[in-house]
Amino acid sequence: MRTLNKSDKAKLLKAIKPTVFSEDNSVFRKFMDEFIVHCSGYFILAPSGTGKTYFVKHQKEKHWIDGDILWEAAGAHPRRAWWTEGVEIIQEVDQRSDVITHQAKKLGLWILGASNFWLRPDAIVLPDLKIQKEFILKREITNYDGGAKSKDFQQVINHRAWIKNKWLKKEKVPQFKTIKEAVLFLEKNYNS
Repeated sequence: MRTLNKSDKAKLLKAIKPTVFSEDNSVFRKFMDEFIVHCSGYFILAPSGTGKTYFVKHQKEKHWIDGDILWEAAGAHPRRAWWTEGVEIIQEVDQRSDVITHQAKKLGLWILGASNFWLRPDAIVLPDLKIQKEFILKREITNYDGGAKSKDFQQVINHRAWIKNKWLKKEKVPQFKTIKEAVLFLEKNYNS
């Protein structure tokens, strides 16, 4: 029976980078202090290049949190380009992100992000593919802040197909062409 020595164990831990969940609420407290907390939480799923970060940065009142920021702060997202590391890594990160999003929603936070595996979103944003490609190209050339690049178009197309199959066809999650439309729909629903 082959076992690992101390050096091999250290290498394995460094390579795998396992996530540990804890009952520490300091990450959530930080976001609850910075953003408006509502009586019920929401999650809008929108793939890379749909304007999530732009929307969050330009909102007049801080209702919506950029999921990438929350997920990285909570340790669900590694601080590297994990979305380029294959399906197994992407699914693992997305599942960890779902746990954080689920907890954030229970706390009344509103999340806007692209990471999702099992948690049903409250709304989906899928702009016309041509418009999404233009957003990605413009961001890549002018002010790249992360996410898919033009070389990743096929991955974006695959993500859109997965969203359509899992959430639109099977679960009938409401779909919108823009972040603003989805936000207005959920805000109206919240206020009614």
